[in-house]
Amino acid sequence: MNPLDFSNKLIVITGVGRAGQVGEAIALGFAQRGATLALLDVQQAEVDARTAALVAQGFRATGHVANLADAAAAQAAADQVREQTRAQFHGAVHAVICVAGGFGTTGALDSSDAAQWHKQFMINLDTAYGATRAFLPAVRAARGSFVYFGSVAALPGGKPAGLAAYASAKSAVLTMMRAVAADERANGVRANAVVPTQVRTAANSASMGDDKDYVERESVADVVAFLTSALARNISGQAIKLA
Repeated sequence: MNPLDFSNKLIVITGVGRAGQVGEAIALGFAQRGATLALLDVQQAEVDARTAALVAQGFRATGHVANLADAAAAQAAADQVREQTRAQFHGAVHAVICVAGGFGTTGALDSSDAAQWHKQFMINLDTAYGATRAFLPAVRAARGSFVYFGSVAALPGGKPAGLAAYASAKSAVLTMMRAVAADERANGVRANAVVPTQVRTAANSASMGDDKDYVERESVADVVAFLTSALARNISGQAIKLA
């Protein structure tokens, strides 16, 4: 049996919207391994486009629109996913991949914009919290796992200068990941995070050029698949740096 075969597994991926970004590659990686996908994003047009592209290739995917930073909206999306897949998966979700988030600089604290500070926590931490809270019962039912995204700026020895809001939000995501891992161990649920340096995305290539020492999107997708597979059944509460 191939431990990286996700046939008969339901994978939820948040923040899968824009083409050329990490979420798109993670979705394709799971689809190619046989998974059924539920894709979530705040933008209707984007999630519809990513879903349609996968379905056109013969993969199984549904798209769902939700502002995951709103707990009620996140719960409604989770209810919709479970209802639409109940016949096959009986309300269980094998893994939730919390890709939703975003980068932003805020500069020195004394000159920072309070609205931008709160925005970084909203798009990075609140979305991860909303997705975790809403899907946790379904992940428990599958004895599955969560994967979050951190930042090297939030790791020991990182360089958060000018990035206080982003680094703080990502640090909070990593702390939440460890809390989920500890709280849910008895329920058979695992939680881990990937912490990539610069990833070769369409946005990064456009803003920084193609000649950087990037982590490839497909490499990120491979690590995420590993962390949700039986190969990682004894790995939980870990932040895996990708460089």
